[in-house]
Amino acid sequence: MLLGLLFWVGEPSVQSQTTATNNLGFNLQLPDNPQEFDLSIRIVIFFTLLAIAPSLMIMMTCFTRIVIVLSFLRTALALQQAPSNQLLIAFSLFLTFFIMGPVFEDINESAMTPYSDGQITSQEAIDIGVDRMRTFMLKQTRPKDVEFFLGLARVGPTTLDNVPLRVVIPSFILSEMTTAFQMGFFLFLPFILIDFVVAIVLMSLGLMFLPPTMISMPMKLLLFVLVDGWTLLVRSLVDSFNY
Repeated sequence: MLLGLLFWVGEPSVQSQTTATNNLGFNLQLPDNPQEFDLSIRIVIFFTLLAIAPSLMIMMTCFTRIVIVLSFLRTALALQQAPSNQLLIAFSLFLTFFIMGPVFEDINESAMTPYSDGQITSQEAIDIGVDRMRTFMLKQTRPKDVEFFLGLARVGPTTLDNVPLRVVIPSFILSEMTTAFQMGFFLFLPFILIDFVVAIVLMSLGLMFLPPTMISMPMKLLLFVLVDGWTLLVRSLVDSFNY
């Protein structure tokens, strides 16, 4: 009886179905006022940029280099899930905030505070913030990478102040990945030497069926701890970003 009552209540009438069908439709008519249409497009673009803003900010900071180097370190130590991905990303984010602190403080003092006090407009504040980020990225970007993307963009000879942002950002990302891979190579060298020595010793002892990783991984961890590897690595990462 309860199921029948629910079915009777939930079942729409034929008239209501017909009315809903007649009222159902999509209004694709463009607004008569062009300014309203332009405002709608700006709102869509704003929310789109808002969704991808975290990814853009991450790629425009030192996060890329840090997370790649830490991933190389975990691979060089022959560790699978220690530290975990969440821990590496969280540590990379906090280290990014530490390194980018002077840049963010400069943006706050020169753009955000004057804008909050009504001394400059929003467009001027955005231009000042973009200029500070451009300065930081160009300091970390190799000239050959900038020239490479200038050639791809078919932009003629220009000064650094006039380089378009669409050229600066990919050039910066390419330089960051190149630098991170170079640092990863130097990280691998001592650990590869340990693997090489362990493999030779095991073969000379006739222990060919014993995986070298079981012996080399504790030795790698011991060496990394004895030399205070985390401190050296963080110091090298911070010093690599020259201001």
